[in-house]
Amino acid sequence: MSHFLKPPLEHIPRDIASASDYQPYARERLDDGAWAYLNGAAADGLTHAENLAAFRRFRLIPRVLADLKDGCTAVDLFGSHFEHPLLVAPMAFQRLAHPDGEIAPAVAATAMKGGMVVSAQASISLEDIAAAAGGALWFQLYILPDREFTLQLVRRAEQAGYRALVVTVDAPVTGIRNDEQRAGFALPPSVEAVNLRGMRGLPPHVAGPGESAVFASPLLAAAPSWADIAWLISNTRLPVLLKGILHPDDARRAMDAGAAGVIVSNHGGRTLDMLPATLDALPGVVEAVAGHFPVLMDGGIRRGTDVLMALALGARAVLIGRPVIHALAAAGAPGVAHILHMLRAELEAAMALSGCRHIADLTPALLWRGIGQA
Repeated sequence: MSHFLKPPLEHIPRDIASASDYQPYARERLDDGAWAYLNGAAADGLTHAENLAAFRRFRLIPRVLADLKDGCTAVDLFGSHFEHPLLVAPMAFQRLAHPDGEIAPAVAATAMKGGMVVSAQASISLEDIAAAAGGALWFQLYILPDREFTLQLVRRAEQAGYRALVVTVDAPVTGIRNDEQRAGFALPPSVEAVNLRGMRGLPPHVAGPGESAVFASPLLAAAPSWADIAWLISNTRLPVLLKGILHPDDARRAMDAGAAGVIVSNHGGRTLDMLPATLDALPGVVEAVAGHFPVLMDGGIRRGTDVLMALALGARAVLIGRPVIHALAAAGAPGVAHILHMLRAELEAAMALSGCRHIADLTPALLWRGIGQA
């Protein structure tokens, strides 16, 4: 039985005017299991909720009568030029959302002159995604228990033309995902992590049969360390970013290990609950690295003003997760292109109305913190 309850939209409805408007259209097209996996969060969902709430705690204080001619949102990262600082976040098993899987958002991101981070647990081969997109893609991976297989993935990404590696470091085991448990989620036979075929041992998000104790997991015995990060960096010609950094000291260690950048992330609230919002953690990480390498951020982005706030607090770019998967489920590649277009248009409007014409103009001075701020 298919987990798709309705076919994708053939046309974008007029009432989809913002990123969040795609969510109900996505929900009605997916069964409970697929929805729990794609949209769910860890435990009580408090980390996920905090990501959203953090943006609502700030207000903007614009400057008027600014010179706005020749404004743009372009950003250069690791040898790639993007027309805007919006990247599609790495998300596994996207054929759960749409038959085209990861190819649809990759094509959409390229068409919108942006970028995408392809998950190691993609449901389509990394080579096919790269061939279809023809744009600037980065590849996300875990340092797997099978280190030789990890290196094979790196070589495949290099040969396929990926521009950077994004190592997820905040999920040595799966978080407690009650939404998936309640829905009885299991991958359908037609969806698998095709890039992990042939790997010895378990992939990072699959528990062993009958496993009940986390510390009994074979994954923890082979969990990566800082030494493995140094090993990976020494074995690739691509820039390596670490995704899942919240503590300033970990950002410093990433810098010392030779990483090219970090992504402030709490895994979209999908691993450990009760974590701080990424927007709240961002300034400390930015201060810790002191401009030595780029800091990116994901978590809770729903509006162009959210993007502006993240950039004002020091992020060079942001990654978009759930809104993209909602648009993918609802309308495929056109939906993803539409959501990226809306967010970029909202960012440009927010910049212009705040008196900023370039990304470099976005500073903490734009953010109103209440009493005492002029």
